[in-house]
Amino acid sequence: MTIVLLAVAIVLLILIGMPLGFAIITACLGVIWSTGTNPVIVAQRLFSGMDSFTLLAIPFFLLAGSLMGRGGMTTRLVEFANALVGRFAGGLAMSNVVASTFFSGISGSAVADTSMLGRIFIPAMEKEGYSRGFSVAVTAASSVVAPIIPPSIGFIVYGVITGQSIVALFLAGIIPGALFSAVALSYVFVTARRRNYPVHEPVSFAQIGVAFRRAIAAIAMPVLILVGIVSGIFTVTECSAVAVLYALVVGGLVYRELTWNGLIEALREAVQTTAVIMIIVGAAQLFAWQLAYAQIPQAAVALITSMSDNPIVFLLMINLLLLFIGTFMEANAAMVMLVPILHPAGVALGVDPVQLGVVVIVNLCLGLITPPIGLCLAVACKIADLPLEKGVRDVMPFVAIGLVVLAAISLVPALSLWLPDTVLK
Repeated sequence: MTIVLLAVAIVLLILIGMPLGFAIITACLGVIWSTGTNPVIVAQRLFSGMDSFTLLAIPFFLLAGSLMGRGGMTTRLVEFANALVGRFAGGLAMSNVVASTFFSGISGSAVADTSMLGRIFIPAMEKEGYSRGFSVAVTAASSVVAPIIPPSIGFIVYGVITGQSIVALFLAGIIPGALFSAVALSYVFVTARRRNYPVHEPVSFAQIGVAFRRAIAAIAMPVLILVGIVSGIFTVTECSAVAVLYALVVGGLVYRELTWNGLIEALREAVQTTAVIMIIVGAAQLFAWQLAYAQIPQAAVALITSMSDNPIVFLLMINLLLLFIGTFMEANAAMVMLVPILHPAGVALGVDPVQLGVVVIVNLCLGLITPPIGLCLAVACKIADLPLEKGVRDVMPFVAIGLVVLAAISLVPALSLWLPDTVLK
């Protein structure tokens, strides 16, 4: 009964326009009040949910991504990606995918990726003769690897909720993210040849070398992040602070494109986004406590195991559930609502929590390009001044690619577990 009351209250509050974090807090407060529990537990759980050293990585990684865009690092990554793959059919579209993959290794945010690179690639692709719908689809779809490839804000939130190693989750996302980018590149190449999209003049190895030297400081940033974390030199939070310092030095002193106005704007964006995420994370702790108090996870485990004790069947069921939820709910919000229930059920059935984390993140990432919400798709359509319904047709093949990758990581645990098992053993 408690879960029904919570769910109905949260949905009603969201429908009247209340932000999700506050909707969860209000619904939980109502249930707590009705049961006679001391309401001071609300403040305690909210504070304990946000009182995490690991969560400090979120504002720093967001700030590093913003500084990168305003400090000239993004532009140089785009130039290098274009030099690398521009000679192929659909070269500019392929550059979009490659640049998004590089940028994902810094920002950890799909929406930031879409917003930053969309302003560069969408007008350029239209100018070269690409259809507006295809330009939007490539930009939005290539951005969804950002929450999969480290540093991932989604993995940080999942790790804090479940107590899993952030480093293991980061490593687990590399192969699935690279797989999605590789298949997306192949699709872009085939589609570009079929539609006769333009091909750039071949670039010499010397020119590629020049572009690489110009972009080396930007390319080194995700390498610094990953090596620093995996080697144990930095914790995830320390590495996020180092990433900000690195972006400041490169943007301000090396490239000399970071202005005071750009710095202030980057800080403003990071603060606003962090505030939204942190209130949701705090609400998650309160929500998880409410579920545990009502013994909802235990009931969910019993229900799921009574339906099937096969981990593959369990993953199939949560794939269907998360794909549906992801179409209309923001990823971090969906994790807050579902992970406290799905995680113990998965563990009870023998599903590795790290693999489960990757499956959850990939599912919810697909929701970023799937209507009716499709946040990344909506951002790209807004940049291109294209109605959302016209962008849907071109983005659906990328959704299909994501489903193939999702099936692969669900059926083959080694795709997500081999790298963390090898590096961290």
